[in-house]
Amino acid sequence: MLDFSASVPLRMAQERLDWAELDAIWISHFHLDHCAGISPFLAGTKHAGIMKDRKKPLRFFGPAGTSNLIAEFNSVNNYRLLDQPFPVEIIEIEQLEKFEILPGVEAVACKTPHTDESHAIHIRDTDDKTLVYSADTGFDELIATFANGVDLFILECTFIRDKPKLKHLELAEAIYLIRKSKCKQAMLTHFYPEWDNVDFSAEVARIDSASTVLQAFDSLRIQI
Repeated sequence: MLDFSASVPLRMAQERLDWAELDAIWISHFHLDHCAGISPFLAGTKHAGIMKDRKKPLRFFGPAGTSNLIAEFNSVNNYRLLDQPFPVEIIEIEQLEKFEILPGVEAVACKTPHTDESHAIHIRDTDDKTLVYSADTGFDELIATFANGVDLFILECTFIRDKPKLKHLELAEAIYLIRKSKCKQAMLTHFYPEWDNVDFSAEVARIDSASTVLQAFDSLRIQI
């Protein structure tokens, strides 16, 4: 799972995902729209009958401070979130140092200009399929280098144009990074309400008619 907003437990159930077999969760940074689902999820797994016989660990990966984040969620009411029928492991990563996020799936993280702890993640599996997820980020050409040639580049695009905040992207910046990355497939996500009722394809074509860029939406399935 790439980030874990408050809606994730509900969405996993609605999508009929095998949430009881979830192995690993990546937390890119500590804004609540990226991590607020951790507490209710762990509160639920403690009491879910389907979890009682689980033996394999659930692993959280994230930047320095991830352990403290979960401890702070726990301390609100001494929920004992880590007192589970199965092991819970929290691994704090180092920038640009490889780690195994799943058996046979390696990852590396790169700092991004959003919060002090924010990181993008690059994932590669044993079939050499690759994915980069930027999470929230301001403009930085290093992100395009990090995503060079990947099979899927998932990039935030908070604003359409004239962004009021430097630590997010607007469409022209996102398209520039996509072109520079030479990725095989790109998808934009993290849309603010100003995107509501906007013709996504027309806005992309206005900037670069040659680019094929997917618009993220609930229930979207992508073959890599």
